[in-house]
Amino acid sequence: MRDLVLSGIRKDYGRVRAVDSVDLRLAEGQLTALLGPSGCGKTTLLRMIAGLETPSAGRILLGADNLTDRPAHKRKFGMVFQNFALFPHLTVRDNVCYALSIDGVPRAKAHARAEELLALVQLEGFGDRRIGALSGGQRQRVAIARALAQEPEVFLLDEPMSALDANLRETMQVELRMLQQRLGITTVVVTHDQREAMTMADRIVVMSDGLVEQIGTPQEIYHQPQNAFVADFIGRANFFDGVAREGSIDVAGLSLRAQPLNFTPGAPVRVAIRPERVQLGESLPDGNRIPAEVVFLRDVGATRDIHLATPLGTIIAEEAIGTGARRLDLGTRVEVNLPPEALHVFPAATHVPQAA
Repeated sequence: MRDLVLSGIRKDYGRVRAVDSVDLRLAEGQLTALLGPSGCGKTTLLRMIAGLETPSAGRILLGADNLTDRPAHKRKFGMVFQNFALFPHLTVRDNVCYALSIDGVPRAKAHARAEELLALVQLEGFGDRRIGALSGGQRQRVAIARALAQEPEVFLLDEPMSALDANLRETMQVELRMLQQRLGITTVVVTHDQREAMTMADRIVVMSDGLVEQIGTPQEIYHQPQNAFVADFIGRANFFDGVAREGSIDVAGLSLRAQPLNFTPGAPVRVAIRPERVQLGESLPDGNRIPAEVVFLRDVGATRDIHLATPLGTIIAEEAIGTGARRLDLGTRVEVNLPPEALHVFPAATHVPQAA
């Protein structure tokens, strides 16, 4: 197996530490997303993998090969940049086979390879067009085909969807993921869009302030966040600050039961619960039941967000909307349950991660 392994990778720019002691094993054939807010170090890490930046410390291995000091043009990695970096004066075909031509591949063979790749990315028949005549999604496909032309061992993408509109972005996420699965190429995607990472990745690496906060599958990251930053950055969560007790948390004068806690009684903690785990109605199971009042409703089609004023502060509940959905109006008084098993309890934050 030729896994991509990063060991103790660090990058300093003078006194600024952009990436701090990152250890990762990116499995061969899998798609890994580097996810985090702007300035968290994810693009710097990708550039070190690509050979465009030299680590201040650490090693980069592909299988048994040490790539740490190997220049980018000798790594046989394909890369798609945020702005696609296509040549506007060349045709689509010549853009795709540009690197092959530079390497001395005969013109006829390079063109044949380009046509194969254009068919692969659903651009068959576009070879003679100019880049300026293409849509955003078509340009992205050309950039992907060009990156695949040299049959790279590792495929790197830096915010590849950021220039696309919302609907096209979601379509391209699925298309790119299906293409990666079909080709089986080890792929690393940098993104600040958690929905994009959840859609595409086998594993997500959540970063903040140059550090890796958590590594896991999309479901692990969402349902089992390891700290308050991950719970907040991935999906949505309601947060409360409180104090740990034996088997419970004191928040705003209320005692909330929670799953077994490993906190010293009296320790400050942060509690999170996903909006879809908040229950409300007349017949609720035993748990953490508190009074609430509807202060805002947001209907987004298949679901609705219910903003509730409670003794803990404002809580957002998310409900699926069906034909039998209950009627709720502003000012409606309801009872809310926060199931103990749905509460995530973290140490109180010792630092505030960079904002997006």
